Amino acid sequence: MTLTLTVSDEVRSLVPGFTHLAVEARGLVNGPSDEVSSALLDEAGRRLAERLDGRSPDRDPHVAAWRAAYTAFGAKPSRTRNSAEALARRALADGGLPRINRLVDAYNAVSVAHLIPVGGEDLDRIRGAMRLVVATGDEPFATTAGGVETVEHPETGEVVWCDEAGVTCRRWNWRQGPRTRIDDSTVNALFLLEALEPMTSAELVAAGAELAASLERLSPGARIAVGAPE
Repeated sequence: MTLTLTVSDEVRSLVPGFTHLAVEARGLVNGPSDEVSSALLDEAGRRLAERLDGRSPDRDPHVAAWRAAYTAFGAKPSRTRNSAEALARRALADGGLPRINRLVDAYNAVSVAHLIPVGGEDLDRIRGAMRLVVATGDEPFATTAGGVETVEHPETGEVVWCDEAGVTCRRWNWRQGPRTRIDDSTVNALFLLEALEPMTSAELVAAGAELAASLERLSPGARIAVGAPE
């Protein structure tokens, strides 16, 4: 791994048992969603429905753990849902999962199939190391509102991912900023899988391996490195 990822002691104390796994991929070929990436999403939706067996996503133990984590830093988990729950609810709705692009489809499929938050960042747009911290409220978050570029700030005490240029994702994994988002031009990317107990390290590793396999299928010849849970 060439990108340094750190989790602050404050976050570790706030939510014990948090682990993450990074998948770094270079030489990717992205583009609009196609039959292969759509099939990954369809299969993920089928696996999700089988896993939940009629239950709502918030009844899953891992999603419930994320709800508790959001509550711990002051977020309302029914209003600002973690990314795994939000995607799962879309997968179960009539419209199904959105098709974004080949790479985003691949990591969204893993998120839904394993009910785990998965994020994707364009490596070439990240500035310095990435850190998961408790926000002071002064950090800049570059985003868009009504089609206009603007800068917001996280709430004091909010858990955020950031790099040297500012916040990359607010409320842990709730809302990613456009600055580092994967788009059709992305060739180098970081994928971050985030787990809480009761998800085991073995389950986290299996999700990472599945993502790596999907990336290899979509981009033969890409250089993919899967890290260990941290």
